[in-house]
Amino acid sequence: MNLPNSITLSRILSVPVLIWLLSPSFPLHDASFGQQEIIASLVFITASITDGVDGYLARRRGQITTIGMLLDPLADKLMISAAFICLVSYNPHVMKPWIAVLVIGREFLVSGLRSIASSEGFTIEASNLGKLKTVIQIVSVVATILAHRWYEWHFGWFTLWVYPTAITAIYFMVVVSIISAVDYFVGFWRKIDHASTVSRVKVGSVLSRKKNISPAS
Repeated sequence: MNLPNSITLSRILSVPVLIWLLSPSFPLHDASFGQQEIIASLVFITASITDGVDGYLARRRGQITTIGMLLDPLADKLMISAAFICLVSYNPHVMKPWIAVLVIGREFLVSGLRSIASSEGFTIEASNLGKLKTVIQIVSVVATILAHRWYEWHFGWFTLWVYPTAITAIYFMVVVSIISAVDYFVGFWRKIDHASTVSRVKVGSVLSRKKNISPAS
């Protein structure tokens, strides 16, 4: 297994670790310093960074493989789904069940559109809205984890509002997720409609040529 695929696999293996870190069974669950929140946040941030690293290395080293193309989106969906599902019980004041369902549903909707597009012979590239959504997802997950223990952090004269940041990021993410899903669907619909038109034209051209060929006498 090459390096990019190994990094992708490490992201998949970090999913059960994240679930354990966000569970009451974690040994430091009741620690007053907030070790559980900090460790869980660091694990999620590290796993999120590997999402960009493995793709970059695969392109740079010419190591794009079929298994990598399968594992990379699988790792992304597992990480996001695990984080949002766990946060529903870990910090229900911030992460509502309907938000988790909407975000996870959006991820699988886009994956479904890409699968259909692939079978029809075209691709759906990641949009700028989709990339923005990914960044906001990372911020919202980390902020929601930290908001489980802290409302705000004080750094001298500067105050970082942890809980308000989590709330703002979560609902901003919901809006961007919906808009980007619509954007993906519109792009998919245009391409598949064009592909269908081209296919009909080709079929019509072939039938027309066959009709114009007279049988040999």
